[in-house]
Amino acid sequence: MSIHHIPQAEPRRWAMFIILLVGAFLPPLDFFIVNVALPAIQHELGTSSSAEQLVISSYAAVYAVTLITGGRLGDIYGRGKMFFLGLIGFAAASVLCGFAWSPWVLIAGRLLQGVTAAIMAPQALASVQAIFPEAERPLALSIYGAVFGLASVIGQVLGGILIQADLFHLGWRAIFLVNLPVALLVVLFGLPLLKETRAPSAQRLDPVGTLLATLTLSALIVPLIEGREAGWPWWTWLLFVTVPLLASALWRYEHRLSLKGGTPLLNPTVLRAPGLGQGLVIVLLFYSIGTFFLLFSVYLQGALHLNALTAGTLFLPFGLGFLIGPLLTPYLRRFVGNLLSAIGMGCETAGLAGLAWLIATTQTGHSPAMLPLAALLFLTGLGQGLAMPTLVRMVTGQVAAPFSGMIAGVTSAALQISTALSVAVIGGLFYSLLGSDKSAAGISQAFIVALLTMAGCLAVGAGLSIRLIRRTSGRTDVSASVSLSSRRRGTG
Repeated sequence: MSIHHIPQAEPRRWAMFIILLVGAFLPPLDFFIVNVALPAIQHELGTSSSAEQLVISSYAAVYAVTLITGGRLGDIYGRGKMFFLGLIGFAAASVLCGFAWSPWVLIAGRLLQGVTAAIMAPQALASVQAIFPEAERPLALSIYGAVFGLASVIGQVLGGILIQADLFHLGWRAIFLVNLPVALLVVLFGLPLLKETRAPSAQRLDPVGTLLATLTLSALIVPLIEGREAGWPWWTWLLFVTVPLLASALWRYEHRLSLKGGTPLLNPTVLRAPGLGQGLVIVLLFYSIGTFFLLFSVYLQGALHLNALTAGTLFLPFGLGFLIGPLLTPYLRRFVGNLLSAIGMGCETAGLAGLAWLIATTQTGHSPAMLPLAALLFLTGLGQGLAMPTLVRMVTGQVAAPFSGMIAGVTSAALQISTALSVAVIGGLFYSLLGSDKSAAGISQAFIVALLTMAGCLAVGAGLSIRLIRRTSGRTDVSASVSLSSRRRGTG
């Protein structure tokens, strides 16, 4: 019986994981796909500049602050169940966006998309720890990394294609309604494959911890996303001041709940795992590249005067690199191990610095030479694709499988916080340098500084990654020595 069962279990496990990957693909896709549609939305709905910003930022903010809760819901009630509930809710929100008759209805739909995406998205990453044996996890994380990154690039291209094609005269509405057939197919084919996993010790949700975590992340994320557009009013700084106060209250409450034998949203013992804090810092530095997509689009359309479709197409070398990188990861890790994360971030650093040099040496207003441009974009995407699965594995591998939903939500939230920080800090630097100068020279110079800043963050992340790997190896070596000496004493 068992001999025949094992071959059947593996295909079903991988089939279930592929279904769950839709949850990793749709959220970043729907974040980036809207960028190219904003002019069309503004023309039809008459949105103001502030409402236009809210179409993007409302989704990003709610998604970021709800991710940890979404991951924990999967631990408690079942990851497959939460995935399908999130997917169905996401499809319903997409319908509301697709048929929105006013800017505020569209923003309400985007808020609902953010909540349901956060319920759906962490389940794939959490399932890597829960359903795969150790030997299969590197490949699963590599595929996860490829899907996550590819969605970011495809969103830019697909948005331009759908709007230009004007399917059924839907215009920009097609970018939301395209989610419906995807959701329908996944529900039809995915439900029979459902093999439920959950954390056996997680009995119920922690409502106070959930509220405090949501307030803490909101106080950080909302001003980061809205601050620059609003001119950094007083309330943004007030929220920043409350972040450490709320975080301290959250930590104290979760610690007390854990001592009482409860099930905290963020288990303090798990979060104290050696190397986890430093790993999350590296994650924050790793996604400093988050604003690259926005600023590169500004450069292509503002300085080079390319249309949205052509600009989106130029992201393809980056996407190709991001697709190939994770697929190479399982093989390259055999030779360099976790150093692959530092190597990947090194490739990104070289790619971004090279891109800055290429733009600086190109005559203002002219397109850089396509071959070196494509090569540098490919190198940058390849580096991100190589680093991401290894880095995620270094972070999620620090905790036991019962807490995989929690750490998946924390890791995903860290990526979103990093993106928001990148947009606020590096994007803010770009727009500060640009000022009122919207000339090709002004955009090019500001973009060069932003590229070098991103490259610097990634270089620091690569250095910290090497340091973390050496510390982890040291602990492993010590543990091995202790174990060996114990065995010798036992046999002596």
